[in-house]
Amino acid sequence: MTPELERARYINLVTFRKDGREVATPVWCVAMDGKLYIYTNGNMGKVKRIRATKRVRVAPSDGRGKPLGSWSEGSGRVITEPALAERVYAALANKYGWQYRLLDFVAWLGRRRSQRVTAELAI
Repeated sequence: MTPELERARYINLVTFRKDGREVATPVWCVAMDGKLYIYTNGNMGKVKRIRATKRVRVAPSDGRGKPLGSWSEGSGRVITEPALAERVYAALANKYGWQYRLLDFVAWLGRRRSQRVTAELAI
């Protein structure tokens, strides 16, 4: 993984449909143990695409997804280990501070907190 990905506030995550078409999404990420981790709602398309094809591309980006660096290819998987997911949530809270906490609180209010999913990206 490149240092620019480790430091990135946002990454442009490209997942692939079964027919090979790309779908790009800007997401928050955190680097841990040589891998990138993201979290999202489990009903989102990117989670379904990661489960189906595992292939991903990422680049550091701005909040709207405009790439700010070079692209890297890799694979993704949805995390099923609760202890690892909790480590990721703590690292995201540390990196994004009040913004993460606000988003987490809103998810709790809407009873969507149990639907969150963590994905590991091996780049």
